[in-house]
Amino acid sequence: MVTVAEPLIALHQLAKRFETGLLALQGLSLTIAPGEFVTLLGPSGCGKSTVLKLVAGLTEPTEGTVSSPAQTDLTGRSTAFVFQEPTLMPWATVFENVWLPLRLQGQTRVEAMPVVSRVLAQVGLSDFVQSHPSELSGGMKMRVSIARALVSQPKVLLMDEPFAALDDLTRQRLNIDLLKWWQAGSMATLFVTHNVAEAVFLSQRVVVLGSRPGKIMAEVTIEEAYPRVATFRETPAFLRHCQRLSAALNGANSTESTRL
Repeated sequence: MVTVAEPLIALHQLAKRFETGLLALQGLSLTIAPGEFVTLLGPSGCGKSTVLKLVAGLTEPTEGTVSSPAQTDLTGRSTAFVFQEPTLMPWATVFENVWLPLRLQGQTRVEAMPVVSRVLAQVGLSDFVQSHPSELSGGMKMRVSIARALVSQPKVLLMDEPFAALDDLTRQRLNIDLLKWWQAGSMATLFVTHNVAEAVFLSQRVVVLGSRPGKIMAEVTIEEAYPRVATFRETPAFLRHCQRLSAALNGANSTESTRL
Protein backbone atom coordinates (compact mmCIF):
# COMPACT_ATOMS: atom_id res chain seq x y z
CA MET A 1 0.00 0.00 0.00
CA VAL A 2 1.40 3.42 -0.98
CA THR A 3 1.50 5.99 1.81
CA VAL A 4 0.61 9.51 0.71
CA ALA A 5 2.32 12.26 2.70
CA GLU A 6 0.13 14.71 4.56
CA PRO A 7 0.16 18.16 2.94
CA LEU A 8 2.62 20.56 4.52
CA ILE A 9 0.51 23.51 3.36
CA ALA A 10 -3.27 23.39 2.95
CA LEU A 11 -5.39 26.34 1.81
CA HIS A 12 -9.14 25.77 1.84
CA GLN A 13 -11.72 28.01 0.18
CA LEU A 14 -9.75 31.17 0.83
CA ALA A 15 -11.14 34.62 0.29
CA LYS A 16 -9.26 37.82 1.02
CA ARG A 17 -10.90 41.23 1.04
CA PHE A 18 -8.80 44.23 2.01
CA GLU A 19 -10.00 47.19 4.07
CA THR A 20 -10.37 49.18 0.85
CA GLY A 21 -13.06 46.71 -0.22
CA LEU A 22 -10.84 45.09 -2.87
CA LEU A 23 -11.54 41.36 -3.17
CA ALA A 24 -8.15 39.84 -3.99
CA LEU A 25 -8.94 36.12 -3.69
CA GLN A 26 -12.09 34.02 -3.73
CA GLY A 27 -12.67 30.29 -3.32
CA LEU A 28 -9.00 29.32 -3.56
CA SER A 29 -8.00 25.85 -2.38
CA LEU A 30 -4.50 24.40 -2.72
CA THR A 31 -2.32 21.80 -1.04
CA ILE A 32 1.48 21.51 -1.20
CA ALA A 33 3.39 18.42 -0.11
CA PRO A 34 6.66 18.48 1.86
CA GLY A 35 9.54 19.18 -0.51
CA GLU A 36 7.28 20.01 -3.48
CA PHE A 37 8.11 22.86 -5.90
CA VAL A 38 4.93 24.69 -6.94
CA THR A 39 4.73 27.86 -9.01
CA LEU A 40 1.88 30.38 -9.09
CA LEU A 41 1.38 31.94 -12.51
CA GLY A 42 -1.19 34.52 -13.52
CA PRO A 43 -1.88 38.10 -14.60
CA SER A 44 -0.80 41.06 -12.50
CA GLY A 45 -3.12 41.76 -9.61
CA CYS A 46 -4.61 38.26 -9.46
CA GLY A 47 -3.56 37.67 -5.85
CA LYS A 48 -0.37 35.62 -6.23
CA SER A 49 1.56 37.67 -3.68
CA THR A 50 -1.43 37.62 -1.35
CA VAL A 51 -1.34 33.81 -1.37
CA LEU A 52 2.31 33.90 -0.28
CA LYS A 53 1.52 36.33 2.54
CA LEU A 54 -1.31 34.10 3.75
CA VAL A 55 0.98 31.05 3.78
CA ALA A 56 3.62 33.09 5.64
CA GLY A 57 1.11 34.23 8.25
CA LEU A 58 1.69 37.89 7.32
CA THR A 59 -2.03 38.42 6.77
CA GLU A 60 -5.23 36.57 7.63
CA PRO A 61 -7.94 35.33 5.23
CA THR A 62 -11.35 36.94 5.23
CA GLU A 63 -12.86 33.49 4.68
CA GLY A 64 -11.50 29.95 4.61
CA THR A 65 -8.59 28.34 6.43
CA VAL A 66 -4.81 28.25 6.13
CA SER A 67 -2.70 25.41 7.51
CA SER A 68 1.04 25.95 7.18
CA PRO A 69 4.17 25.73 9.36
CA ALA A 70 4.07 29.51 9.82
CA GLN A 71 0.75 29.18 11.64
CA THR A 72 2.22 26.97 14.37
CA ASP A 73 5.91 27.91 14.50
CA LEU A 74 6.04 31.20 16.37
CA THR A 75 9.85 31.35 16.08
CA GLY A 76 9.57 32.04 12.35
CA ARG A 77 12.29 29.51 11.54
CA SER A 78 10.12 27.17 9.50
CA THR A 79 9.26 29.65 6.75
CA ALA A 80 11.49 31.95 4.69
CA PHE A 81 10.32 34.69 2.33
CA VAL A 82 12.33 36.05 -0.63
CA PHE A 83 10.87 39.21 -2.15
CA GLN A 84 11.27 40.70 -5.63
CA GLU A 85 13.72 43.25 -4.21
CA PRO A 86 16.63 41.86 -2.15
CA THR A 87 15.73 44.14 0.85
CA LEU A 88 19.27 44.02 2.22
CA MET A 89 20.58 46.29 4.97
CA PRO A 90 22.84 48.67 3.00
CA TRP A 91 25.08 49.46 5.99
CA ALA A 92 25.75 45.78 6.75
CA THR A 93 28.19 43.38 5.13
CA VAL A 94 27.12 40.29 3.22
CA PHE A 95 27.94 38.19 6.29
CA GLU A 96 25.87 40.43 8.56
CA ASN A 97 22.89 40.38 6.20
CA VAL A 98 22.88 36.59 6.07
CA TRP A 99 23.54 36.29 9.82
CA LEU A 100 20.46 38.43 10.63
CA PRO A 101 17.87 35.61 11.05
CA LEU A 102 20.23 33.67 13.32
CA ARG A 103 21.10 36.82 15.22
CA LEU A 104 17.40 37.42 15.87
CA GLN A 105 17.26 33.87 17.21
CA GLY A 106 20.02 34.73 19.69
CA GLN A 107 23.08 33.32 17.93
CA THR A 108 26.31 35.26 18.26
CA ARG A 109 28.56 35.95 15.28
CA VAL A 110 30.93 33.20 16.41
CA GLU A 111 28.11 30.68 16.86
CA ALA A 112 26.60 31.54 13.47
CA MET A 113 29.90 31.58 11.58
CA PRO A 114 29.93 27.90 10.44
CA VAL A 115 26.40 27.86 9.02
CA VAL A 116 26.62 31.34 7.47
CA SER A 117 29.94 30.44 5.83
CA ARG A 118 28.48 27.19 4.51
CA VAL A 119 25.43 28.90 3.02
CA LEU A 120 27.52 31.67 1.44
CA ALA A 121 29.70 29.01 -0.14
CA GLN A 122 26.55 27.26 -1.36
CA VAL A 123 25.39 30.41 -3.17
CA GLY A 124 28.85 31.23 -4.51
CA LEU A 125 29.61 34.26 -2.35
CA SER A 126 32.48 33.08 -0.15
CA ASP A 127 34.74 35.78 -1.60
CA PHE A 128 32.28 38.58 -0.77
CA VAL A 129 31.74 38.04 2.96
CA GLN A 130 32.91 41.54 3.88
CA SER A 131 31.38 43.31 0.88
CA HIS A 132 28.44 45.71 1.20
CA PRO A 133 25.32 45.59 -1.01
CA SER A 134 26.44 48.68 -2.95
CA GLU A 135 29.45 46.70 -4.18
CA LEU A 136 27.36 43.84 -5.59
CA SER A 137 25.56 43.23 -8.88
CA GLY A 138 21.80 42.66 -8.95
CA GLY A 139 22.25 38.91 -9.24
CA MET A 140 24.70 38.84 -6.33
CA LYS A 141 22.31 40.86 -4.16
CA MET A 142 19.60 38.30 -4.87
CA ARG A 143 22.00 35.50 -3.93
CA VAL A 144 22.55 37.23 -0.58
CA SER A 145 18.79 37.49 -0.09
CA ILE A 146 18.37 33.79 -0.87
CA ALA A 147 21.28 32.87 1.42
CA ARG A 148 19.56 34.79 4.22
CA ALA A 149 16.44 32.71 3.58
CA LEU A 150 18.33 29.41 3.49
CA VAL A 151 20.41 30.00 6.61
CA SER A 152 17.56 28.99 8.95
CA GLN A 153 17.00 25.71 7.05
CA PRO A 154 13.28 26.41 6.53
CA LYS A 155 10.63 23.83 5.73
CA VAL A 156 8.90 26.33 3.43
CA LEU A 157 10.54 28.74 0.99
CA LEU A 158 8.28 31.48 -0.43
CA MET A 159 9.60 33.44 -3.43
CA ASP A 160 7.75 36.43 -4.88
CA GLU A 161 9.13 37.05 -8.40
CA PRO A 162 12.71 37.07 -7.08
CA PHE A 163 14.37 37.19 -10.52
CA ALA A 164 12.00 39.55 -12.35
CA ALA A 165 14.39 42.51 -12.34
CA LEU A 166 17.42 40.56 -13.58
CA ASP A 167 18.73 40.12 -17.10
CA ASP A 168 17.77 36.87 -18.80
CA LEU A 169 21.21 35.22 -18.56
CA THR A 170 21.50 35.93 -14.83
CA ARG A 171 17.93 34.75 -14.35
CA GLN A 172 18.59 31.43 -16.10
CA ARG A 173 21.74 30.82 -14.05
CA LEU A 174 19.87 31.51 -10.83
CA ASN A 175 17.08 29.17 -11.94
CA ILE A 176 19.61 26.35 -12.19
CA ASP A 177 21.17 27.22 -8.85
CA LEU A 178 17.78 27.57 -7.15
CA LEU A 179 16.92 23.99 -8.09
CA LYS A 180 20.20 22.81 -6.53
CA TRP A 181 19.45 24.70 -3.31
CA TRP A 182 15.87 23.44 -3.27
CA GLN A 183 16.90 19.82 -3.63
CA ALA A 184 19.69 20.14 -1.07
CA GLY A 185 17.34 21.67 1.48
CA SER A 186 14.27 19.50 0.77
CA MET A 187 12.08 22.60 1.15
CA ALA A 188 8.52 22.98 -0.03
CA THR A 189 8.83 25.95 -2.38
CA LEU A 190 6.02 28.24 -3.52
CA PHE A 191 7.32 30.45 -6.32
CA VAL A 192 5.58 33.38 -8.05
CA THR A 193 6.45 34.39 -11.61
CA HIS A 194 4.97 35.91 -14.77
CA ASN A 195 7.43 33.96 -16.92
CA VAL A 196 6.07 30.78 -18.55
CA ALA A 197 9.53 29.40 -19.42
CA GLU A 198 10.75 29.98 -15.87
CA ALA A 199 7.70 28.21 -14.45
CA VAL A 200 8.27 25.20 -16.70
CA PHE A 201 11.98 25.00 -15.95
CA LEU A 202 11.61 25.13 -12.17
CA SER A 203 8.37 23.46 -11.24
CA GLN A 204 6.86 20.10 -10.49
CA ARG A 205 3.45 21.74 -10.68
CA VAL A 206 2.26 25.10 -12.00
CA VAL A 207 -0.95 26.62 -10.66
CA VAL A 208 -2.57 29.20 -12.95
CA LEU A 209 -4.68 31.91 -11.33
CA GLY A 210 -7.38 33.89 -13.09
CA SER A 211 -7.91 37.63 -12.94
CA ARG A 212 -9.01 39.27 -9.70
CA PRO A 213 -10.52 37.96 -7.57
CA GLY A 214 -7.84 35.29 -7.90
CA LYS A 215 -8.89 31.66 -8.09
CA ILE A 216 -7.28 28.56 -9.53
CA MET A 217 -8.18 28.12 -13.18
CA ALA A 218 -5.71 25.38 -14.14
CA GLU A 219 -2.97 23.12 -12.83
CA VAL A 220 -0.21 21.87 -15.13
CA THR A 221 2.13 19.11 -13.98
CA ILE A 222 5.70 19.24 -15.33
CA GLU A 223 6.67 15.57 -15.35
CA GLU A 224 10.36 15.94 -16.11
CA ALA A 225 13.27 14.57 -14.10
CA TYR A 226 15.66 16.63 -12.01
CA PRO A 227 18.32 17.93 -12.17
CA ARG A 228 17.20 20.18 -15.01
CA VAL A 229 20.15 21.70 -16.83
CA ALA A 230 20.34 24.57 -19.32
CA THR A 231 19.88 22.27 -22.32
CA PHE A 232 16.45 21.25 -21.02
CA ARG A 233 15.21 24.57 -22.42
CA GLU A 234 16.13 23.36 -25.94
CA THR A 235 14.17 20.09 -25.83
CA PRO A 236 10.83 19.31 -27.49
CA ALA A 237 9.47 18.40 -24.05
CA PHE A 238 10.24 21.88 -22.72
CA LEU A 239 8.56 23.51 -25.71
CA ARG A 240 5.53 21.24 -25.31
CA HIS A 241 5.17 22.16 -21.63
CA CYS A 242 5.51 25.87 -22.47
CA GLN A 243 2.76 25.57 -25.07
CA ARG A 244 0.44 23.77 -22.65
CA LEU A 245 1.08 26.31 -19.94
CA SER A 246 0.68 29.26 -22.30
CA ALA A 247 -2.67 27.86 -23.41
CA ALA A 248 -3.74 27.48 -19.78
CA LEU A 249 -2.62 31.04 -19.01
CA ASN A 250 -4.44 32.43 -22.04
CA GLY A 251 -7.58 30.69 -20.86
CA ALA A 252 -7.20 31.84 -17.26
CA ASN A 253 -10.16 34.18 -17.55
CA SER A 254 -12.46 31.27 -18.33
CA THR A 255 -15.20 30.67 -15.78
CA GLU A 256 -14.52 26.94 -15.63
CA SER A 257 -11.47 25.46 -13.93
CA THR A 258 -9.36 23.11 -15.98
CA ARG A 259 -6.92 20.40 -14.92
CA LEU A 260 -4.41 19.51 -17.64
